[in-house]
Amino acid sequence: MTKSEVLTKVPAVTLGFWVIKILATTLGETGGDTVSMSWLGETTPTAGQAGLNGYLIGTAIFGVVLLALIWIQIRARRFNPWLYWATIIASTTAGTTLADFCTRSLGIGYPGGSLLLFGCVLASLFSWYKATGSISVNSIVGPREETFYWITITFSQTLGTALGDWFADSGLGYSGGAVVFGAALAVLAALYYWTVISRVILFWAAFILTRPLGATVGDFLDKPIAKGGLDLSRPIATLVLAVAIVVLILVLPQRAGEHPGASEGTRT
Repeated sequence: MTKSEVLTKVPAVTLGFWVIKILATTLGETGGDTVSMSWLGETTPTAGQAGLNGYLIGTAIFGVVLLALIWIQIRARRFNPWLYWATIIASTTAGTTLADFCTRSLGIGYPGGSLLLFGCVLASLFSWYKATGSISVNSIVGPREETFYWITITFSQTLGTALGDWFADSGLGYSGGAVVFGAALAVLAALYYWTVISRVILFWAAFILTRPLGATVGDFLDKPIAKGGLDLSRPIATLVLAVAIVVLILVLPQRAGEHPGASEGTRT
């Protein structure tokens, strides 16, 4: 398989890409909470009485789906927007339940969970760089690079969930947290257009920060009014977001192409 064939499996990073990414991360929050909290009852008074952890079970469920989709994605010969975004959604729902398990069930709290997951992201990026010499998405030329790509994405989604919950519960609230992460993304956009900072670094920073933005927006939609949310039905919110993503995939150009930093080769 040639380099161009592999790259066609990864979408061009356009404004449409980021819009769908944010909606996908928001869906990941509401979808993950639907399974672990609403259906498995992790936030109910009877949580854990059966000896089962809803966050861990949810992670196992979404993890199996994610592994299957990654396997299909790696074996695919060309870019398929439906397959790609299904894999992204699977990674962000798995990231939601895994982050909740790390920060709540392990008893290490938001700081400990965030540091643990940040370490996982750094370890993934370091291993990717040591194995291939680059962490740029433009350097993906085979199954090994694509495997590192999806591992890093999954860890970044999980880290983003923990960060979003941490900021929201630290006094900012869900709307306040969304404003903070939205502003941070605006800063990254300014750095992209007006500085020469590595596009690879900016891409991964933006990819991570879109997740806590989605987490806070998702929590704002489905958390109780007493906690600063709108108390919308999690399943219904998830369905509405899924429909919106489908519409955007149909309407917005979903072309394969080079990511930011392509003109600079594989500079890290």
